Amino acid sequence: MAEIGSVIDGKYEILTEIGHGGMSVVYLAMDTHLNKQWAVKEIKKRGKAKTDEIVVNSLLAEANLMKRLDHPSLPRIVDIIDNGITIYVVMDYIEGESLDKILGEFGAQPEELVIGWAKQLCDALSYLHSQKPPIIYRDMKPANVMLKPEGNIKIIDFGIAREYKEQNLSDTTVLGTKGYAPPEQYNGQTDARSDIYALGMTMHHLLTGVDPRKGEVYAPVRVYNPELSEGIELIINKCVQPAAENRYQSCADLLYDLEHPELITKGYKNRQKRKLLMFIASASLAVLTLCSGFVCRYESIKINNNNYENLISQSAATSLENKISSYKKAIDIYPDRIDGYMKMIEAYEDDGKFGKTENDEFLALYNANKDNLDVTSKEYAELNYKIGMMYFNYYSNDDGSYEFSTRVQKAYSFFAVNYENKEISSQFEYKRISDCYYQICSFYKQYILNSATVEEASKENYETLFDDINIALEDVRDASPYDQLTLYNGTFMLLYDQNVSMAQVDVSESEVLSLLDTVYDNAKKLSVQKEQSKKMQEEIIDNYESYKRVIQRTYINANER
Repeated sequence: MAEIGSVIDGKYEILTEIGHGGMSVVYLAMDTHLNKQWAVKEIKKRGKAKTDEIVVNSLLAEANLMKRLDHPSLPRIVDIIDNGITIYVVMDYIEGESLDKILGEFGAQPEELVIGWAKQLCDALSYLHSQKPPIIYRDMKPANVMLKPEGNIKIIDFGIAREYKEQNLSDTTVLGTKGYAPPEQYNGQTDARSDIYALGMTMHHLLTGVDPRKGEVYAPVRVYNPELSEGIELIINKCVQPAAENRYQSCADLLYDLEHPELITKGYKNRQKRKLLMFIASASLAVLTLCSGFVCRYESIKINNNNYENLISQSAATSLENKISSYKKAIDIYPDRIDGYMKMIEAYEDDGKFGKTENDEFLALYNANKDNLDVTSKEYAELNYKIGMMYFNYYSNDDGSYEFSTRVQKAYSFFAVNYENKEISSQFEYKRISDCYYQICSFYKQYILNSATVEEASKENYETLFDDINIALEDVRDASPYDQLTLYNGTFMLLYDQNVSMAQVDVSESEVLSLLDTVYDNAKKLSVQKEQSKKMQEEIIDNYESYKRVIQRTYINANER
């Protein structure tokens, strides 16, 4: 075992032991180069050549697999060290408690909480299943899900150095965990539907407190708690069908039902049947009037045009909910027109809120119809710019909290479209500003968020980024106050977020503070009218002194070392 205080590979200082298993010990370690805490899993080789070869090959294959993944609910693996005797896997240190500990302390969990966790797990599993080739997790259970202090979840233990121990309820085997694993997993025939089964059993355990590893005969959740909804019971029952073809066929299908559990109840289905009968009757009547089709079509186009224009020109006094409803109806009429999507984004912008609910609402329409949009038009570039800015400045969790790294990840693809589309450079007036956002997002993805590499940003990398930002700051002076403030705010967040790393690679303190001062001075001078612009301006002004002190302290500490 590693000694407390020892340093691995010249930079990972062991602080304390935080867990252990049959073949491994997990430590909390400090990266003395980055001043960041990591979890380090230590795996001892056993001295048996054949066994070592199998274990090491399995470990390295799965660790390297994890290094390629990039999802907020999955831990990153940033380093693998093999000194010939011991293997060390360096990964994210995840603060929080596992769901099995929460079950042990508090018992069955509320339905609303469990559905929220299940939706996050669905999103993560869907990401794994979308890889080429698909990655099947095979060991979903409460013990492998960590609940972070802010309420988000992380999936842990991707089978690195797993060991089979027969008849041990808490042990993970190559076949999954007894009670959670589906029947086909014991024959080695796993696919995405196997993870769906295990997620169903995990939800069942969380809602009822009944541990499936103890071998009790399965009973629907409302047998244990009649207060649970019919919808969640039907969802879980479908997840855990013994035959894979009778389950949900994808996590996307499961996620939809988790977001709309009321739609699968018997009452809803009966209402849908009545609607279907009415539709059939209406359709039959329509056939009788087919002879007037050409006239009707002409009139229909006129009506659609009028309806579209009426729906798209909602008053500013209308509530956000009403505006979004109108814009959705307009998009249903003409899904290939860009102004409907632009109006939705502007409505969210005016409201100053773009959380997961708004994101799902917008992307459902945008992704369903984007193949019909004119991707060579100036309007399409403007739309991507607006969407990217919404993610960069406003995307948040349902509780209002946010991580800047998540905002960057979600904004990146929209700015990248504009950056890569050279044809629009002469048409799109905010092209250089959009490209500046792309450079910031690209910088984060390459040097900070990319778990597949431990490459660190250099002084030259930061200085190049500063040059791009300074050019954009000049360009943005003629833009609207909102466009100016969003760039100022993004620059503020970058400087604050990266102050330690910049000091470590000797980026000039005066250069950092000069950019901070420029952004602050520019923001302070603006005369703004929109409520959200005022709020963003106030945040920049209010945070200026504290951000400046933090940066100055960082450089003082760096100079003392």
